Amino acid sequence: MIAITLTIRQIKLLDDILKQLIKKTQFLASKEFVQHGKTSVFNHSLNVATISLKLACFFNINIDEKSLITGALLHDYFLYDWHDKQRCPSWHCFKHPKIALENAKRDFYVNTIEEDIIINHMFPLTLNVPKTKEGWLVSIADKFCCIVETFRLQKYQTRQWNIGRQAKNPQISKPNIMNEPRRILEASALR
Repeated sequence: MIAITLTIRQIKLLDDILKQLIKKTQFLASKEFVQHGKTSVFNHSLNVATISLKLACFFNINIDEKSLITGALLHDYFLYDWHDKQRCPSWHCFKHPKIALENAKRDFYVNTIEEDIIINHMFPLTLNVPKTKEGWLVSIADKFCCIVETFRLQKYQTRQWNIGRQAKNPQISKPNIMNEPRRILEASALR
């Protein structure tokens, strides 16, 4: 298996965008909602951003990294527990991209690439086809992360991101293709 490592510049960019979202939006609230298996929406979004960047590096695709990261982090910014059928909109899988986009536009500036990522990330489940390279990368990374998180594939599983507050059970898994040297990310986010 080929290990793809993000550059320090890419990790710093991810860190900077994450700090902006934590400061200007309700992004930290996504830690309270489970996305797949035991993975929170927060961790899922960070995993999707990381894997999207790695895919772009692996395939040597020239992308707008800032837009890719921002769109990936906000792609599931729906801010509710989709497992709670009393509070969740019916047909969540089809409706949440629009809700995420509305929330993102309400709380943050979203450019056209980021909008494409958020609204089209559920392709092919929805018939909204991504129109940008960044949109395609996030859509593919989202499916990969969904499978890894749902089936807890240890070989690819990432450790939980520990940003904004201490994790209840901080554990570090063995290094793998999804793990990055996140000491930089964690240390600067907790300052």
